[in-house]
Amino acid sequence: MERPEITLEVAPGLRLFVAHDRRPGRSVVRTDGVSTLGHVVESLGVPLTEVGSLLVDGAPVPAAHVPGAGEHVEVRAVERPQRVPGAPLRFLLDVHLGTLARRLRLLGVDAWYESEDLGDPALAALSASERRVLLSRDRGLLRRREIWAGGYVYSDRPEEQLRDVLGRFAPVLRPWTRCTACNGVLVDADKDAVADRLRRGTQQAYDVFARCTACDRVYWRGAHHGHLEKVVTEAVREFGG
Repeated sequence: MERPEITLEVAPGLRLFVAHDRRPGRSVVRTDGVSTLGHVVESLGVPLTEVGSLLVDGAPVPAAHVPGAGEHVEVRAVERPQRVPGAPLRFLLDVHLGTLARRLRLLGVDAWYESEDLGDPALAALSASERRVLLSRDRGLLRRREIWAGGYVYSDRPEEQLRDVLGRFAPVLRPWTRCTACNGVLVDADKDAVADRLRRGTQQAYDVFARCTACDRVYWRGAHHGHLEKVVTEAVREFGG
């Protein structure tokens, strides 16, 4: 039996996911007549986490729609800022996004990250159990059905990655309130209470300290503070604090 043909058009922002011959505009796709539209779109390379809506002949349809012969499908990207159910917004980052995780934490965004590769099944399960938005550049990981919500990180440059995530999900920013090492919450620390963990020069040069309530790490405005302050200032100016 001849397989049904549909025409498909992918939004410009999603064309990097599909083969070059499908990028200019409409292209013909042969389906098996039983697979859902969501499956068809993913088989072409587009993670459903990046799809905002699916239109068939101009009308919205769910990903479970089974396309029929002659239908024209439009694949639209998610709208920005993207609405994600539940609050507060929390993230989960894969092993390749350590710098992005630390910068999100610097801005007070809840960003779970582990430097050891836990594997795709464990990450997907954690996303589901803790209702975290899974961020990754791995399309295969984002295709796992059990993830609660996800987002593809489009750049490999940390500065652009941060702007991408902040612009897409619009998390509330609370700079200097999270531990960049473990994601724990920071509290003010009395200098005398942490003095035994400070070098003599640090004790003499600084008076304001913070302590992580999870890992007990101590923070102060040291030599790298200027660079971190620039990251925070630029993010707050563009995306709000």
